[in-house]
Amino acid sequence: MEQRHSTCSFGLVFFIFSTLCLLLSFSGSVGAYKNYTVGDSLGWFDNLEKPSVNYQKWVAGKNFSLGDFLFFNSDNNHSVIQTYNFNTYKRCDYQNALNNDTTQWSSADPSATSPQPISVAVPLLKVGMTYFFSGDYDGDQCKNGQHFKINVTYGQGLPQSLKNPSNDAPSPANPVSGDDESAPDTLVPSNFSDPQGTSDDIEASQSVSLSVLLKLYGRQLHGVLIILGLICTF
Repeated sequence: MEQRHSTCSFGLVFFIFSTLCLLLSFSGSVGAYKNYTVGDSLGWFDNLEKPSVNYQKWVAGKNFSLGDFLFFNSDNNHSVIQTYNFNTYKRCDYQNALNNDTTQWSSADPSATSPQPISVAVPLLKVGMTYFFSGDYDGDQCKNGQHFKINVTYGQGLPQSLKNPSNDAPSPANPVSGDDESAPDTLVPSNFSDPQGTSDDIEASQSVSLSVLLKLYGRQLHGVLIILGLICTF
């Protein structure tokens, strides 16, 4: 009887230790913000320029959360418009959009004699459906495949670097006013090459992730421990 109790206790300790290790490994994996390069190697273009691009197919299987970044690699003949308004997105209509739900991160320069490469960094700052398209040439680029929609979840929330952005933080090329100001060569600030921010942000996000996992699985773990306790008793 004494020996059985000792074996059972060892098994219980081993089980608890293994479960905690598993939870900690999960917390590390979900505690990182992500960078997404839109279209991967194809970049941000319409079907007339790159017939094989399919941005909604690129979106499939990806999970987007607050604090993640989208990087648009394109040229100054294509724009980057972000909107939370489905009608604006459906119409591919930037000119008549409202400035409280639509942002132009990069504007096109049709007068340029030769397209210049640009890379535009766009942080995800709001939960819910978010729409992207190119709004130039009366929406023709958008109508020719240069658009996609994503659902942004809360995840671990915004890092401090995006809650209180510095002067170097990514900003729109110009407000929603139809201004034809050309986009700069790059809109990626040096301090946003790694959007995870400071080590304090990372540690805080891992703590949040662990607490969330414990809330999710704590009840199941409690039930398993009760069953193990009954087995050990009898």
